[in-house]
Amino acid sequence: MVHKQPHRMHRTGWLRASVLGANDGIVSTSSLVLGVAAAGVSKESIILAGIASLVAGAMSMAAGEYISVSAQSDIEQADLVMEAQSLRDHPDLEEQELSRIYQQRGLTPSLARQVAQQLTQHDALAAHARDDIGITEHLQANPLQAACFSGVSFTLGALLPLLTVWFMAVPYLLMVTAIASLIFLSILGGIAAYVGGAPMMKSIIRVAFWGTAAMLITVLTGIFFGTMLL
Repeated sequence: MVHKQPHRMHRTGWLRASVLGANDGIVSTSSLVLGVAAAGVSKESIILAGIASLVAGAMSMAAGEYISVSAQSDIEQADLVMEAQSLRDHPDLEEQELSRIYQQRGLTPSLARQVAQQLTQHDALAAHARDDIGITEHLQANPLQAACFSGVSFTLGALLPLLTVWFMAVPYLLMVTAIASLIFLSILGGIAAYVGGAPMMKSIIRVAFWGTAAMLITVLTGIFFGTMLL
């Protein structure tokens, strides 16, 4: 019987971008609309500010993820090119380097040399990319994937507090939007933890705490400047 243990590392790229995007969408949009609402402006102005936050935030997240992950991908490709050149120029030294890596991980010198020789014969660049540089297939940068997941998840996250504001009467807008946003953040934290196999309560507390801090600071800012300017 073959034992197959399910792992979740292959989800790291898109899960990170999705959680970051959705969390930022909820926190930034809810904080913005709460801050604007605390300043005492009309509901139409609050909704307009929320829509602007959604569009600008989604574009910023997608572009930012694409640029940052592309930079990471460029570094990875540069390292692979350099490693490929070194394998052509100094194959024996590279094989010895691989052998030392396996010895440091617990193999005996003779077994480490044998493993290094066989992996070098099979795919030398892949072996060095994985064990020397630390680049693996699951963790390799994917700019387009990160940008798409980040932009879409930000939009979905931002829609939640924005729709709450849309359907909520002004007298209850601040309280209900804040509570709803914390519920949305807690659900997001729980889902992210479940998909990633992490402790759910720890994740929920973390996102709820920082979300509360962001909204509270923004509300106080809105009250302060609303008092001064209006």
